[in-house]
Amino acid sequence: MTTAQQHISIDKATISELPIECFAGRIHVIESVEMARQAIEHLRRYTMLGIDTETRPSFRKGRTNKVSLIQISTHDDCYLFRINKIGFIDELRDLFTDKDVTKIGLSLRDDFSVLHRVDNFQPQNFIDLQSIVRDYGIDDMSLQKIYAIIFGKKISKSQRLSNWEAPELSVPQQYYAALDAWACLHIYDALQEHAPFYYTQSKKETLIP
Repeated sequence: MTTAQQHISIDKATISELPIECFAGRIHVIESVEMARQAIEHLRRYTMLGIDTETRPSFRKGRTNKVSLIQISTHDDCYLFRINKIGFIDELRDLFTDKDVTKIGLSLRDDFSVLHRVDNFQPQNFIDLQSIVRDYGIDDMSLQKIYAIIFGKKISKSQRLSNWEAPELSVPQQYYAALDAWACLHIYDALQEHAPFYYTQSKKETLIP
């Protein structure tokens, strides 16, 4: 493990020069309660999952919309639960409160704050990457920067402000959403394995021989 004294950071100009990362797994768009139940039954076979959410952007000051999409990823598959269509069903709530399944995400407090507007539940066994990356000397807190530091690739944010409540999710939206959830799991794996990091701001060398 690296030490916090290294203070690793990366700037936007450097990120812009990196190759773009792409999600290479299978994407499943979940738009019915029955599809959701089948998907969650499959996800319960895993002990660790990557998660993220998307919310339709609001361009009015002080207004926040409800969660539109919940992404839950394994290493090979990502399920996109269209909450605006199916709601926050009991099976999803039960997965989020399951102590036996570890859920990996980033900035989870914000996600839960918005989700609590839909259902007042008590999340269990979640790991927020922002709470652990400093132990590896990483100062940056955004998913894009953390991923760039560790893997030397850029996560495109071009779809972030798109309409997540559109009648159909576009292919770029699907890949953007899936990548964010999968990336959380991929980052956690790398940290746990103490894998060499791609980048340091000062030396541009691997941090772990």
